[in-house]
Amino acid sequence: MDIQMPEMDGMEATKEIRNWESKMHGRNGKKFRIIIVAMTAHAMKGDRKKCIEGNMDDYISKPIKRELVFKAVEKWVLRRENL
Repeated sequence: MDIQMPEMDGMEATKEIRNWESKMHGRNGKKFRIIIVAMTAHAMKGDRKKCIEGNMDDYISKPIKRELVFKAVEKWVLRRENL
């Protein structure tokens, strides 16, 4: 999720997604959660904490490195498989 998007920033988009999720049910009536990884040029102290507190699951700063994206995806896929 890009934090600096036009019209609706990533924090607001995440808030909308989490609100939508709270009304939906996955398979077998279980709640589900979309994994949201913040991607931002803001690499200042406290930005990661702000994103996590904003209900995002992870944080990657720009410039984006392919290896970090793959590691984040792998981490969240493995967590899902272990649920």
